[in-house]
Amino acid sequence: MHKISKYISEHKLLSNGDKVIVALSGGADSVALLHILHRLEYNCIAVHCNFHLRGEESMRDQHFVEDLCKRLNTTLHIIDFDTKQYARENKVSIEMAARTLRYKEFEEIRIKERATAIAVAHHRDDSAETLLLNLMRGCGIRGLHGIRPRNGYIIRPLLCIGRSDILHYLNNARIEYVTDSTNLSSDYTRNKVRLELLPLMAQINPSIGATIAETAERLAEAEEIYSQAIEQAKQRVLSDSTTIDIHRLKQEKAPRTLLHEILSPYGFNNSQVNDILTNIDSESGRRYKAAEWEVIKDREKLLIAPIGATFEQTVLPEEGEISTPYGLLRINRSIFNGTISKKRNIATLDAEKLEFPLTLRSTRKGDRFHPFGMRGTKLVSDYLTDIKRNVIEKEQQLVVTDARDNILWLVGERPSALCSVNSSTTEVITLEWI
Repeated sequence: MHKISKYISEHKLLSNGDKVIVALSGGADSVALLHILHRLEYNCIAVHCNFHLRGEESMRDQHFVEDLCKRLNTTLHIIDFDTKQYARENKVSIEMAARTLRYKEFEEIRIKERATAIAVAHHRDDSAETLLLNLMRGCGIRGLHGIRPRNGYIIRPLLCIGRSDILHYLNNARIEYVTDSTNLSSDYTRNKVRLELLPLMAQINPSIGATIAETAERLAEAEEIYSQAIEQAKQRVLSDSTTIDIHRLKQEKAPRTLLHEILSPYGFNNSQVNDILTNIDSESGRRYKAAEWEVIKDREKLLIAPIGATFEQTVLPEEGEISTPYGLLRINRSIFNGTISKKRNIATLDAEKLEFPLTLRSTRKGDRFHPFGMRGTKLVSDYLTDIKRNVIEKEQQLVVTDARDNILWLVGERPSALCSVNSSTTEVITLEWI
């Protein structure tokens, strides 16, 4: 009790008298958590999730927690889920469906009850299991700190003790609990670590749980330093949030690690990061794709862009607005007042010189236009190269054309001389790119 109270205080998980949501399954860990928080005089509100995955055993657990909360005079919320249906509809595993459903419900009840936190019963051995699982799957330093005491409103007051400590507490206090039969199975990877791997490791080091937990604590502190260094390095190599300067990246002491930290949030794995770095001096245009994002080598840059944002063409109304994956185009028709905006995102066209309908479309190979203020025509691709547009910007470049497919405006860049206003202009079409 004292050890847990001290842990709560050290990590600032709760303050005296706080209202706290307690995730109560009926198993040993959650029952111990509720009893301990209750004895420490926190205002506990229990929540039990019935996922209806284990038939009569699921109902046994529900009845057990109902009786327990009556004895402790603790408010209890019972939540029923059709977990299998949710998993089918969202194409996720049963385990992921159950996790998503329960944490969503916990948060809704926390808000409704105006509780300070949501307490879950992860303990020291759970943290050791998580560290080992992450290590086996492959991870960076962030995967080696195990489970943290706090994650937002989620708190874990029992991380300072192991499973054996919990069972010792329950047995000494003669507190009953129920056992989930699936926890005794070796069918799941985590259970294999819990029931087979950790006991084997304990034969070499009987204090393996505590040893791993201490190591995880040190790694958590090291991660703070690591994260700070990574953020500083990102600032050195990123021209903006999605543009990596190759020359600066290569000058870093650990370019592979830095590139992994930049790209992993976009879904790129270690193998892809290694491939990108191996071919970083290759010709421009090489692409590397994850599920929703791609990295494109463009001269001395690596560009990060979403996959699937495409636009072909659409006929423009004489007034109104058109939405595209890249931005919004507003069209306004009005009497010319003699002023022309100098902003690049606004084009003012002489309405009398236009052949309607106007069309908004992507650029095409061989497109030419007559840039306002320049002599003769120019290939759009050359123009974009001259102003140093990267490959993604070129692919996303739009143009406004007339009924003869003459380019009237390189959207967001430069209008054509074909429809420029002059002293005799009476009516204009104003295009604004947002």
